[in-house]
Amino acid sequence: MDWLDALILGIVQGLSEYLPISSSGHLEIFKQVLGLQLDPDASLEFSIMLHVATVLSTIVILWREFYPLLKSFLTIQRDDKFFYVCKILLSCIPVGIVGVFFKEQISELFDGNLRIVGVCLLVTAALLSFAYFSRTREMLADPSKPQGRDITWLDAFIIGCAQAVAVLPGLSRSGTTIATGILLGDNRAKVAQFSFLMVIIPILGEGLLDLKDLVLPDAAEVATTAAVGAVPMIIGFLASFLVGCAACKWMLNIVKKGKLVWFAVYCVAAGALCLLW
Repeated sequence: MDWLDALILGIVQGLSEYLPISSSGHLEIFKQVLGLQLDPDASLEFSIMLHVATVLSTIVILWREFYPLLKSFLTIQRDDKFFYVCKILLSCIPVGIVGVFFKEQISELFDGNLRIVGVCLLVTAALLSFAYFSRTREMLADPSKPQGRDITWLDAFIIGCAQAVAVLPGLSRSGTTIATGILLGDNRAKVAQFSFLMVIIPILGEGLLDLKDLVLPDAAEVATTAAVGAVPMIIGFLASFLVGCAACKWMLNIVKKGKLVWFAVYCVAAGALCLLW
């Protein structure tokens, strides 16, 4: 992988992490388009570092919301913000279980199999469409009606289960979690913010583990680390972070306006293309 490949993948990750079109799926698509042949472990490692970059962009864009939540939790103030963070932690349990017990199986999925990506993109399209036609369209038709409730403890756990399933390449994490929250009856804007915040802990945790392996690699992992290289990793990271900042703002505005259904059309087209590829 050279620096231009890393730049392209970083831009793709920054856009697709927030838009409900699956960042992992699009990374696999563009790896195929660019003709990149990476070891599955190296491919997953590079993808995780790009995800870390977009998580950091989430913290930057949502800093006004993130800092009070962090302060309340660390000082154990037991107010609404404290329990909001507790809901986020609850939502992280399912994906944590998947990461601990099924990491090797997940790594094998990141091997350029566009059939899996195509099917999962179609599932993403179905989720977005169902959420729009069953909930969002009715709310948009009458803005005077309640636009959804606050996220409950059970909602947080169910959305967390949706996030755990969305580790599959092609199944959009943001699309799946936001659509799940909308189907549960949660407020669109609130569930979008919750969706972006809930990914911070698992991605940063995985990123820190990868950073440890990069700094202190095992002898068997030296070849894998070299398959990506430090310069492409840095360029991809920066591109993903900068584009992610812009995409995060854009996505929050899109969710408020209830226009996610248009991404279902794109996911159908992209999914069909993957299956034909």
